[in-house]
Amino acid sequence: MNARTRIAVVVVLLIAVAAGATLWSRFRAEQNASELTLYGNVDIREVELAFRVPGRLLEMHFDEGDSVEAGQRVARLDPEPYREALAVAEARVAQAQANLDKLKSGNRPQEVERARAAVREAQALSDNAERDLERQTGLNASGAASDRTVEAARARRDETAARLASAREALALAEEGFRAEDIAAAQADVAAAIAQRDQAQTQLDDAELTAPSTGTLIARVREPGSMLAQGAAVYSLSLRDPVYVRAYVAEPDLGKLAPGTPVTVTTDSSDRAYEGQIGFISPRAEFTPKTVQTTDLRTDLVYRLRIVVANGDEGLRQGMPVTVHVPLTSAGAD
Repeated sequence: MNARTRIAVVVVLLIAVAAGATLWSRFRAEQNASELTLYGNVDIREVELAFRVPGRLLEMHFDEGDSVEAGQRVARLDPEPYREALAVAEARVAQAQANLDKLKSGNRPQEVERARAAVREAQALSDNAERDLERQTGLNASGAASDRTVEAARARRDETAARLASAREALALAEEGFRAEDIAAAQADVAAAIAQRDQAQTQLDDAELTAPSTGTLIARVREPGSMLAQGAAVYSLSLRDPVYVRAYVAEPDLGKLAPGTPVTVTTDSSDRAYEGQIGFISPRAEFTPKTVQTTDLRTDLVYRLRIVVANGDEGLRQGMPVTVHVPLTSAGAD
């Protein structure tokens, strides 16, 4: 190949390279015009699982890395102290209810009859004292009885009359039954006993720890036999759903986004694309975090986004860097 031919080949290659670069630039420009690319990290929520009551840890049913379903029992305290407390509370309810039933039923027929008999006895004594006073008064008028004897008879008459009045009052109370205030107080005692019983039942139920949501246990903090204070964590649970992505958008692109905007999330570890949507846009600007890998300056002001991933799986892990693709044709604004 002579020199002229080689020059011609080089020129053709240069023209092809220039044309390719031009086409690639146009393609990138068109792609950038139809899609906004954001960068962020997976943000999976975690829950510290703890008992609401203190006690001795009896059972731990799972290890780190195990998956659990919502409502599944993961640990249990020794329930015996709470069972005993519940039994005491139930006995107090029965006692309070029995007292209330007694007050509502009133006095027994035998008690009422005894009060009537006391009235009859007091009436007889009063009548006898009245007759004795009349006799002594007559004798005193004829000189056969002294004034002192008459005064003693009058005192007995007054005493028996007072006893008769007291016996009649006791009979009225026995027939009427207990006061409404006493019954109301007994009803309040029953309500308080029931509340204490329900509280004891709640504490017994709280001796079992269940998973609040489906997820993966990432830490097993305690072991059976440990004495736990109220609120002491025994597991750390990584929630499986929902999965969030924390991303940031620069101020010039803020008007292109709106809550509900559909997005696609990709990672460097797989070719899978995850569907999601923008759930929250922060109203406050902040400086770009160091964890966000963008081509803009670190000191640029950005706005935080929370993206809800609809089909998250174990391919998205806490803190993983991701790329968020926002199709501008579907975005909230141009």
